Amino acid sequence: MQIGIDIGATKIEHVLLEDDGKELIREREKSPTDYKSMLDTIEAIVSKLDKKYNKKFQLGICHPGSISNETGLIENANNSPWLNDKPLQIDISKKLNRNVFCENDANCFALSESIDGSAKHYNFVFGIILGSGCGGGLVVNKKIVKGANNYAGEWGHNKHPFKEGKIEDFLSGLSLSKIFKKKYNKTLETIEIFDLYRKKDVDAQQIINEYKENLAISLSIVVNILDPDAIVFGGGVSNEITFLDEIKEKVMNNLNVKKLNTVFIKPLYGDASGVRGAARLGRKVNY
Repeated sequence: MQIGIDIGATKIEHVLLEDDGKELIREREKSPTDYKSMLDTIEAIVSKLDKKYNKKFQLGICHPGSISNETGLIENANNSPWLNDKPLQIDISKKLNRNVFCENDANCFALSESIDGSAKHYNFVFGIILGSGCGGGLVVNKKIVKGANNYAGEWGHNKHPFKEGKIEDFLSGLSLSKIFKKKYNKTLETIEIFDLYRKKDVDAQQIINEYKENLAISLSIVVNILDPDAIVFGGGVSNEITFLDEIKEKVMNNLNVKKLNTVFIKPLYGDASGVRGAARLGRKVNY
């Protein structure tokens, strides 16, 4: 068994996971908004579970951003800026007196779905997060691929090939709301825009059709460079997407191919994939 903890911008979730994927406990609470409170919250969660089961559990943590190879500090945690420039892994290890494994949240999402989720039958998996931001994780043969700079999979930070700005500026939920506001002078949440789209609202349909094109263009680059077996769509925006087949068709058109073996799929564990992936970190288990 291992504890997994998912640090999010608005919530912190933990799970106690057996090797076979069975969840003994999974709970979430409001996320602290400063670093010290976060450390204290994690300590309280782990201490409670250690005491309940009379065991010192291994711990995996998923978080926004990445840990610098040079400094050991978190960087690019855009939605939880109080994590930036902090030695999270070092501080938690000292506080709990045990090894702690930390990893980017998109990598944990991809790992979870690769091990026993919707992509478990595929060897080369690209997991994308379309939520308040736009991230991604790469898993090959059930192992996270991080790259020389820990940037592997971070497709959303690339510049859009045909427009001014990053891919994230056109595909994240926050960006979608901003684009709608700028074009129609209406303030709507992402879920409201998609709801209007499904109701055939003309303005919403135009915005979502543009979104489809931007998503397909961006994924065409991913497929051309990585050529994964499967792309798993996670995050709050992905939950609203009901047109994956259409996106795949557009990618095929962009690549000028008549067949594409890459499957486009939704996650089996949804929002829980990140915390389940965290509970898999560092395990010496063959899946």
